[in-house]
Amino acid sequence: MTDARPEPADRTPTSNPVLRRALAWGGALATVVLVVSAVLGLVFAGTEGLVSALIGTLMAVIFMGITAASILLANRYASSDVFVGVFFAIVLGGWLLKFIVFIVLVVVLRDASWLNPVVLFLSLVAGVIASLVVDVLVVAKSRMPYASDVQLPKAPTDD
Repeated sequence: MTDARPEPADRTPTSNPVLRRALAWGGALATVVLVVSAVLGLVFAGTEGLVSALIGTLMAVIFMGITAASILLANRYASSDVFVGVFFAIVLGGWLLKFIVFIVLVVVLRDASWLNPVVLFLSLVAGVIASLVVDVLVVAKSRMPYASDVQLPKAPTDD
């Protein structure tokens, strides 16, 4: 006997390749920002500038990665009946994690004598701007349909 129920559609979100591409390009551009900010920090502020640039860029990269990784993780539950709740719980949890880690790092690093706050700030801003540029370019270059993740019903047949 045949089952009259239709086969479940593949519910993997079409945004996954875009997010993976953003992570890959973000990592590549973050490496460039890391090298440039480390060299400039070393030239203008010595060892303190080098360490500050490394920490600032790594903070930007980790925060950028948490967002994309949390969305990719949440998309694994796309075929679940509770997808919407799980998705928003995971993504909101990632944002809260970033917020808490950022506040803790600001408090811990506030009075560090071995850091240059200007270089730390500028490298953090450069990393954030670089990740935003990557996100915009990847999304703009992606070929996503306007109505993604839709499965149309089969056409009726005259039997």
